[in-house]
Amino acid sequence: MVATSKALLMAEDKGLDLILVSPNQEPPVAKILDYGKYKYEIEKRAKESKKKQHTVEIKEIKVRYKIDVNDYNVKINSIKKFLLKGNKVKVVVMLRGREMQHSHLAYDLANRFLTDLEGEKMTVEKKPSMDGRNVVFILTP
Repeated sequence: MVATSKALLMAEDKGLDLILVSPNQEPPVAKILDYGKYKYEIEKRAKESKKKQHTVEIKEIKVRYKIDVNDYNVKINSIKKFLLKGNKVKVVVMLRGREMQHSHLAYDLANRFLTDLEGEKMTVEKKPSMDGRNVVFILTP
């Protein structure tokens, strides 16, 4: 423990700066360092931690209720791939024009997606519901 004035003199003698590390402690903790180097180290640590973070994106899959078997399988595989990467998936079953009369078929397709993806590690964030002219549901890993 050193007085502030004495610590400032010690820092000046060495040609360095007196940096307050944790001001909330009793007594406050300060170090004698090169401020430029200290700032660089903090920025470097922040950059490293930012690299390791994974941002969750919402991937969107659009289909029509008259989808072919192979196209359906491709969509299922892409949903599985997105979920494995840790992204949310929004599935939209589009209805156009007179197809609105057959919205029950869109709900059937949405429920078929959910039953086929049942074994995957995922939860249904939003159950199938009408959103304008579309039937939409959201899956999370």
